Amino acid sequence: MKVFISVLGFISLLIGGVMLSSCASLGRAPSDQERNLFSQSKNYNSKKGTFVNRRQEVIEEMKKRNITWKALKLWLAGAKDTKPKGKLPEVKPSVEEFLSPSERMKVIWFGHSSFLLNLNGRTVLVDPVFSGAASPVSFMVKRFQKPVLELEELPEIDYIVISHDHYDHLDMESIKFFKDKKTQFVTPLGVGGHLKKWGISESRIFERDWWESAIFEGITFTATPAQHFSGRTGFRDNETLWASWVIKTEKENIYFSGDSGYDTHFQEIGEKLGPFDLAFIESGQYNELWKEVHMLPDEAVQAYKDLKAKKFFPVHWGMFELAMHPWYEPIEKLYKRSQDGELDLIAPKIGEIINIENSYNQLKWWNFSPAKTAEVPNQISLSLNQKEE
Repeated sequence: MKVFISVLGFISLLIGGVMLSSCASLGRAPSDQERNLFSQSKNYNSKKGTFVNRRQEVIEEMKKRNITWKALKLWLAGAKDTKPKGKLPEVKPSVEEFLSPSERMKVIWFGHSSFLLNLNGRTVLVDPVFSGAASPVSFMVKRFQKPVLELEELPEIDYIVISHDHYDHLDMESIKFFKDKKTQFVTPLGVGGHLKKWGISESRIFERDWWESAIFEGITFTATPAQHFSGRTGFRDNETLWASWVIKTEKENIYFSGDSGYDTHFQEIGEKLGPFDLAFIESGQYNELWKEVHMLPDEAVQAYKDLKAKKFFPVHWGMFELAMHPWYEPIEKLYKRSQDGELDLIAPKIGEIINIENSYNQLKWWNFSPAKTAEVPNQISLSLNQKEE
């Protein structure tokens, strides 16, 4: 859906009388000084003033394909079960438990691509989206349910990592919450401009090109390639860079895909920076119409193998309706592949604290058929490590 909205240029919003040009959530375009700095990047086309993929031509072909009458009819026809009819199972995490010392990393997934890491006492928040909608207006792309923790309930955040500037990954409301905090931000090139517009001081923003790193307190953040695009207006795409990220400590090596279609970069990252203890891989919002920028399930599994990752943690699903597949389809497909022995799956309930020091027995918590009934149980009684019968 992001592709579709971007290509149409938010026409529906304009028709509705929304003056996007004055909307603060749009962020800002890069300055001339910033563009001059970008020109030093191998991933930047100075003539066009845009960042590019390794195979930019396939992205352009995809965009043309998504503005055909055939594609429009597919959207207008709609799809079944794209969002649950009841509240998904969740666990309100104990911040005290999450912050308690442990030998290995802890994770809390908030749905979609937002998650929190505890790395040896340092907290890293990734692509935080805590507002009610992943769009510049509240009535589009609404979240399935309220955040399991409000921003005010989060522990003190040391670092925030942003993959790119699309609304379901870069949320103005969430970013502005940290305006007066000490939190530092690590972003791809150009994304810092949005943060500055929203009140984050330049001294707290660290922008990186692909293969460049930022090191803080024993944590190395390395921006790595992805095949995607950027933009918040629908009219000016690719003025900022998109990235996947490698987060490495003395004990952990973690990969986060951001948003990406499948390409050779996964193998390259695996060879240069792998193997990985855990890979957060985008696993939803896919369609043949835009597979160049969002992997199909089989491609996500191949990416996991290319990365030489030990464990597969699916993200980019379970909170927003952005594609035409049933909301539960991605996890069901991955679970089946895990049962066939192709991957070691970690797919916790929203808010569940995962310590990778412990063994994890995957439960099919999504299998309560919310698409078939509006009556959804408030709690799931299975314990974290109870084996499925």
